[in-house]
This record gives sequence, structure tokens and C-alpha cells, in this order.
Amino acid sequence: MQGGAPAAEVTRVARPAARIVLLDDRGRVLLFRFDPADRPPFWCTPGGALEPGESFEDAARRELREETGLIAEPGEQVARKSAEFLTLEGVPVIADERYFRVVLPRGVVIDTGGHTELERRVMRSWRWFDRAELEALDEPWYPEDLPDLLG
Repeated sequence: MQGGAPAAEVTRVARPAARIVLLDDRGRVLLFRFDPADRPPFWCTPGGALEPGESFEDAARRELREETGLIAEPGEQVARKSAEFLTLEGVPVIADERYFRVVLPRGVVIDTGGHTELERRVMRSWRWFDRAELEALDEPWYPEDLPDLLG
């Protein structure tokens, strides 16, 4: 250790969350671009924290509806990940994230009208990425192993 006091440990709040690997009929994945004021922009799959008493599957259905306007079954769970980060509200968390794959039929329209005020402020854009476009993206995306989850 080089001089100074040891860094204080951060107390993290448990945050169970459901995330959706949303694929269109061409195999492209939908990502939202987050542009928060306190950190560089990044891209992320739809999803979010569970509400009290909610299952991961129910949260996936709700988040899919709120963030994309789509009503669909969450599909199979394709991954479970643990991540430590600072939420957009500034809360340090340790997240238990469950990822569900949903494949959409042709012609589905994304509707972001169900976004919360915070989501409208930081999730200003979204787009579909094929594997090559995702890997060429010059901004970070999460989860980092997303290409492996595309199927």
C-alpha cells in the first residue's frame, strides 16, 4: 500500500433485475443508449429492477411493456449475471441480473411512451444492432458478453 488511508468500503444494496435480449426477425438486438450526466454514454438491453414481490419473469414482461410498448412472454432465461455499479439515481448496488431472450415477429414497432421521467431524460435513443455493428460500436454496451447471448 502506498501512503494514505485505505479506501472505505462501499455498502451496496441488493438489486434483483430482469433484462431482455430482444431480437428482431433479422437477428438484430435492441439496445437503448443511456446518456447520463455523471458518466460517459453506454448502451444496454431493455430491463430493470424487480418490484417488491415480483418474479424475474413478471419483471421481464413489465419492463418489456414499459420500455418498448411490447407485450410478449419473456422467453427462456439465457443468463444470470452479477454486477456492481452505481444506478442512475446514484445508489451503489450489487445486481442479480437474469437475462431473457425474446424474438419478435416481422413488423413490430417499438413504443417508448411508457418510459419514466428518468428514462426519458437518459434513454434518448435506441437502435437495432447486428453482431458486426455491435462489435464495431465505439461506446460500451452491457452486458459485455452480449454477442454470446444472441443465440
